[in-house]
This record gives sequence, structure tokens and C-alpha cells, in this order.
Amino acid sequence: MQNPQQISVREIATEFYKHRWFIFIFTITTSLLALVTSLVLPKHYSATALVSPVSRSASGGASGAVGSALSKFGGIASLVGLQTGSGSDKAIDIATLKSQVLTRRYIQKYNLMPILYKGKWNSKTNSWRGNNQARIPTLWQANKYFQKHIRTVTEDRKTGLYDVTITWTDPVTAAKWANGIVELTNHYLRRKAIAEANRDIAYLNAQAAMTSVVQVKEAIYNLMEQEIRDAMIANGQREYALKVVDPAFPPDRPSWPLPWLWTLIGFLIGALLSIGIVAFRIGWSEPDHREVSKI
Repeated sequence: MQNPQQISVREIATEFYKHRWFIFIFTITTSLLALVTSLVLPKHYSATALVSPVSRSASGGASGAVGSALSKFGGIASLVGLQTGSGSDKAIDIATLKSQVLTRRYIQKYNLMPILYKGKWNSKTNSWRGNNQARIPTLWQANKYFQKHIRTVTEDRKTGLYDVTITWTDPVTAAKWANGIVELTNHYLRRKAIAEANRDIAYLNAQAAMTSVVQVKEAIYNLMEQEIRDAMIANGQREYALKVVDPAFPPDRPSWPLPWLWTLIGFLIGALLSIGIVAFRIGWSEPDHREVSKI
């Protein structure tokens, strides 16, 4: 004989069967709502440029030759103020690509503030809407927004290649920015390398004029030769730090929102909610709060 405060699984199944149309309609409704929402929301497109960091510290490269010279004339090099570097060119190049200084330069160079904050910009007057200075977006805010929501840099550990991805509402703009930020990185690091080489050459020239020791002069001129080679390489290489393996192209399909994914999520949410509502009604329909038991 069944305990009056118990309800069997069969009775629960019967109750769910009675409410099957409610569960079905509720699930279909949430799925359709999710689908319509995904179609109405602004589309975002992701354009990706595939790049490879250029090694400038190989044994046959100019930087490698500098390191060899510094090792050979370590004591003399320390006299003129030069030390052997131990940093990774690859790490520095990728860090520069993702850096705030490069993002700021890119935003300023191409005047992206009105594009990033289109809703706050009055194109007719070429000014920000409203008179509240506190609500006018700043370059600092644009930099954070760009780094968090627009640009991503990911590494394929198997190949050592990097994906530079730009996600934006316009596919052509996304591809343009992805290629542009790689180009600006190369330009920035190339100009920096040239400036550093010229500074080192001037310093070595000054040190050479101050000494009469033949070995010191020989070491200084050897180092100067390598610095001149560094400057020549930087001047002659457009892809100085990052070599573009595959440039970004405007995508045909949006990367977000995905209608099929939103529909699936809506279906799962609707099914769980409808089942939960029915279970809640079954539980509260019994005044004695009966326990569930097996058949």
C-alpha cells in the first residue's frame, strides 16, 4: 500500500504528459525569440591576419653578429657602455603589437574616435554630442575598448604563427584594421631600430675618439659595423618585425551573433524553464508536500 504522503514517478510522468503542450509551446517560443533577437542585433565580423615574427637574432643576422662581437670583446664593450642583450625579439615584437602605445598611435593616426563612438559623434558638426565634457570619450577609454573588444592576438603553439583578429560591425573595416595594425607595428619597430642604431653609432664614434688603445678601437669599429648593418636591414625591410603570411580579407559571414547558436541556447533555456515551471506546479499542487518515491 502506497504512503499517502508519497507520489510515484508514474504520477509525475503523467503530470508532465498532461502539460506536454505547455512545455512544447514554451520551448518553441523561446527558441524563436532567440532566433529573432540574433537576426535583429548588429552583426560583428572578424577579419584575421596570419603573421610570423621575424627572427633578428639568428647566428647569421646582424643582431646575432653584434652579440658575437660583444661576447668576444666583453671587457672592452663594457668600457664603452654596451652590454649583451638577453631579451627575445619575438616576445618584444608581439608585446608591441598588443601594447597601449601602438593602439593609441593607430587610433590617432586614422582618427578612429568618431568611428569607435559613432553614437556620440555628430557627423554634421564634426563634434561630440552634448556639452557634458565628462561624457566625451577619451583616448584612454578608446584604447581599453579596442584592446578588450576589437583586437585579439592568439598564438598557434604548434606553428609559432600568430592570428591578429579584428572584430567590427563592418567586414571591410575589420580587414583594413587587421592589416593596418600589423603594418604600423612593423613601421614603429623599424623606425625605433633605426633610431637606436644611429644613437649607438654616434656613441661608439665618440668613444673611439676618446681612446688610443688599438684593441679598444678595433672592438668599437667592429660593433659600429654591426650597428650600421642593423640600420641598413631596418631601412630595407618593410616587414621588419612581423612577416604577413596571410593578410586579412573582408569576411562574408558575421562571427557574432550566430543564429543557430542563439536558437540552440533559446531551446535549452526554454526546455529547462518550462520543465521547472511544471515541476513547481506539481509540487505546490499537493497540500501535504508529498515526497517522491520509486514505483
